[in-house]
Amino acid sequence: MEVTRFTFNPKEGIDNPALVISDDPEPDRNQVPRLCQLKRVDEQSFGFYLRTDRSGGALEVRNVQSWSPAEHGGLRDGDRVLEVNEEYVENRDFSRVVRKIQSCGLHLFLLVLGGDEYEQARSLCVDMQTLVKASKRDGWSRPRLCHISRHLELGLGMSVVSVEGQKGRFSVSTVCDGPAEKAGVRTGDRLIWINGLKTSLLTHSSLSRTVNKGGDSVAVLVIDNESESCYVRRKVPILPVLSELCSLPHAAKTMSLQKGPDGYGFLLRQERLTGSRRIVHVLREVDAGSPAEGEGMEDGDLLLAVNGEPVESAEHEDIVRKIRRSGDKVVLTSVSIPGREFYRQLGVSPLFFHPEFIDWDDKQQPVSHCAEDHRDPQRDQSVGPGSGVPLRCVFDPTLRAQTPQRSADAFL
Repeated sequence: MEVTRFTFNPKEGIDNPALVISDDPEPDRNQVPRLCQLKRVDEQSFGFYLRTDRSGGALEVRNVQSWSPAEHGGLRDGDRVLEVNEEYVENRDFSRVVRKIQSCGLHLFLLVLGGDEYEQARSLCVDMQTLVKASKRDGWSRPRLCHISRHLELGLGMSVVSVEGQKGRFSVSTVCDGPAEKAGVRTGDRLIWINGLKTSLLTHSSLSRTVNKGGDSVAVLVIDNESESCYVRRKVPILPVLSELCSLPHAAKTMSLQKGPDGYGFLLRQERLTGSRRIVHVLREVDAGSPAEGEGMEDGDLLLAVNGEPVESAEHEDIVRKIRRSGDKVVLTSVSIPGREFYRQLGVSPLFFHPEFIDWDDKQQPVSHCAEDHRDPQRDQSVGPGSGVPLRCVFDPTLRAQTPQRSADAFL
């Protein structure tokens, strides 16, 4: 009887096809999410549409504009958005995601999966959140944005040391139960940013002066060492827009105004910021005893949003129209001028960390019919047409209308 002999060649493997051992299949590289980094300038859009796809759960990118920040950042038509600025967003409220993007400032980071790859992953019952975590590996966490108030005896309660052999890199050591630790800073953290300045651009002596003597408080961006390595590996800059909030001053303020017999009781003016070419919408001449004063409106605050819609870049006349069409109720969001400058240093809108704006629930609003209360034009030293419009309107219930509900489609 002839015995069949099998031989093994390490270069060719087993010569009997029936005994070939196959490895587990490699994960499809097409199913690895890619990170798109978008950067725009002031008053510029990112240049794409976002909508919910046919399943109603995924956020789909459409109509990426030519030469836009979106195209330059690698965003493609049909991409499905899994994360916005390191926050998982699949199956999240569409309007909330849109407001997050609207208020994120000049930088936007989108983790996406191509349309075909997304559908393939879904057909294989791949868990998208697991896919996202795998792209970052274990031990990763977001940077922390912390505001530290100086203590009379402990100071900031932290010291900063240079990382040996690495120019422009600093680590933090905190005092137990001191101001820095209470604000969310941990011993061993890497200090990335302080009061609007990247620490990589500072010398140790200038940084120490800021820590030891700089004002009543400082705002810092910190991250643990392992997470910093993850960001470096992914080639992602560590910015405030990616952070989780521990504590911040100058919070935006949301005011729900119910119109009184003389209107809301304030003046909306268009003004130019001192030392800047930027035009802002300012709340002025808050009447004593008015609904505006009752809700805490202060003279000189900057208007950020009307009924959950950002208006910083809107035309003055359009803002007035929105308020008047709101009926006998309006919700305004504002911030102080020092607050606006603080958030400008962070590179985000004051609305970005304001939960009442991000979680705004779109509502139906009535339409009002208003007559302008003209004042002495010499007193309104504001710029542009339509400036200095007193909001003293009379509500007409016969003109009720519904504001169209926000559709699942937005240009960003």
